[in-house]
Amino acid sequence: MNSKLHLTVAAVIERDKQFLMVEETSSGRLVYNQPAGHVEADESLLDAVVREVREETAWGFKPEFLIGVYSWRHPIKGDRIIRFTYSGHCFDHQPNQPLDQGIEQALWLSRDEIHAKEHKLRSPLVTRCLSDYLVNKRFPLDVVQDLDIETALRYAVAV
Repeated sequence: MNSKLHLTVAAVIERDKQFLMVEETSSGRLVYNQPAGHVEADESLLDAVVREVREETAWGFKPEFLIGVYSWRHPIKGDRIIRFTYSGHCFDHQPNQPLDQGIEQALWLSRDEIHAKEHKLRSPLVTRCLSDYLVNKRFPLDVVQDLDIETALRYAVAV
């Protein structure tokens, strides 16, 4: 099996007891997910989650906390997903912005509405991240350090 490792980010965003979700097509199925996606080679985790939220929902996003880091292996493909999930708030909605390819719509759903769609969630990561958010798992953003080469070298010299 040729399994791959995928570095991803996601956002759990709550407003008025509803959560920002996307309805998207994945592997020919219509599924629900938090705004999420792959980290590109030239960007930080925070830049990636801000970009993904904007591309998939047309909302600006300000990360405030890390909810957790999750590892999940896709049961069919065998691919390993490493997901950094953030929480924060939205601003600056651009309703005329086209959404990312494969995204049918962005929508706000209650916790009960999300649970009612459990059989249509993209992966178990959706409910796990939401559950952790709801029990107030919060870590400061600086728990993950994004070192550029200059910063890494400065620390290497100091040690």
